[in-house]
Amino acid sequence: MATIGLDKLHLAEITEDEQGNETYATPTVFAKAISADLSIELNEATLYADDGQSEVVKEFKGGTISLGVDDIGHQIAAKLIGATLDKNGVLVSGSEDKAKPVAIGFRAKKSNGKYKYYWLYRVLFGVPATNLATKGDSISFSTPTIEGTIMRRNKVDSKGIHPWKAEVTETDTNKSVVDDWYNSVYEPTYTTDEGGEE
Repeated sequence: MATIGLDKLHLAEITEDEQGNETYATPTVFAKAISADLSIELNEATLYADDGQSEVVKEFKGGTISLGVDDIGHQIAAKLIGATLDKNGVLVSGSEDKAKPVAIGFRAKKSNGKYKYYWLYRVLFGVPATNLATKGDSISFSTPTIEGTIMRRNKVDSKGIHPWKAEVTETDTNKSVVDDWYNSVYEPTYTTDEGGEE
């Protein structure tokens, strides 16, 4: 079903232990969302046997997300790209700045009025693009775009896999899941017959 909206863009800061396993902070509002373009790359291999394709393997390699937002405040920019806020509240960007990965959550409204919810578990953003223009005869808005690289997370879930994305479509049966979506970054849970823990 087609989507007709995008909102509730959140981020959660990540801290890592010595093994690189992620712990997520409580999600906070990122900005007002204008657009989100998601592009995924796959590793693909084909095994040929008996003069034909015998096996095909496609695995997640990585991806990119381009977010159009209304504004990126200085505190959010500092979290995303490693810039520094000085004592006067001025955002200072240096060549030594090092971005840290964050988790990104948002939702998209579907044409039936329900929402599809997303968490991207590990995204590393670059410096936001800025488009500025002088005021002319008509009003035109200039808004920032920020691009990030999507990676799988280091921490395995209870099934022993490294998730990179979680998504769910709102239904009557998962109301508690979507109600809690922005309280914390979603952790997958599995039933015993899915090969994981209960």
